[in-house]
Amino acid sequence: MFRFDRDTRRRWKDVAMNVAAFLCVVLALIPLGSLLFEASVRGLRSITPSFFTLTTANGGIGNALQGTLILIALTAVIALPVGILTGIYLAEYGKNRLGAAVRFFVDVMTQIPSIVVGIFAFSLVLELGATGIVSQRLVFSTATGVIALSTIMIPFVARTSEEALRLVPISTRESALALGIPRYRAILRVVLPSSSSAVITGALLGIARVGGETAPLLMTCLGSPFWWQGLDQPCESLPHTIYVFALGPDSALNQAAWGASLILVLMMLGIAIVSRVVIRLRSVSR
Repeated sequence: MFRFDRDTRRRWKDVAMNVAAFLCVVLALIPLGSLLFEASVRGLRSITPSFFTLTTANGGIGNALQGTLILIALTAVIALPVGILTGIYLAEYGKNRLGAAVRFFVDVMTQIPSIVVGIFAFSLVLELGATGIVSQRLVFSTATGVIALSTIMIPFVARTSEEALRLVPISTRESALALGIPRYRAILRVVLPSSSSAVITGALLGIARVGGETAPLLMTCLGSPFWWQGLDQPCESLPHTIYVFALGPDSALNQAAWGASLILVLMMLGIAIVSRVVIRLRSVSR
């Protein structure tokens, strides 16, 4: 009777695990590939130069694209520093009751439905406007949309930053401290650069998370047929435009919704590719 020796069994197990991992990757790529294929087939016909210059009132996405970029930029300016600093605190200083409480609330915030966050931002600005602390024009405005999106993005960035910093070996921290470097400088100069790839990945996940949100923007930015007019004015966005165009009775608007969907997917894909290229160039230069 033929028997496998130990080395043969190990090789077969290795092959089986490699095949299983490959199949998992294929299964994960099927939804993404089908989504990209469907959006390309249905949306490419509506993408023309005028599609990017006309406003949503005329069947284009120019003002929606502008509004989305502004919302993402303002949200990133607010949420990324706060989220990364929170992750640093949780990973480096959060081994106490306060850190456990912050970690608990961060985990809870990541599970809250986005529509609830939109209602929170709307109610907050509405109450502040009713008491005269802020202008009532801010109830439906870009600023309120940024508040809602920042509330969604900060917990994601904080949690991913914490996990990224925890991947840095303790010996790396101890080596830096042994040289007499203050702890805060060791974190900023040694620990954080060592986990920069994972931190950037977490930041991109946060940007992708808020870049496609529709429900909070329905309660805050509301949408506008005009170009961006300021922080205290309503603002159009690609997710809201896709929502409105998809529900429209006109087949041309339905096709434009697929075109806007394709642009939104390509934007998120482009951000991920550029970040990976930058990380790769940094690692090669080192």
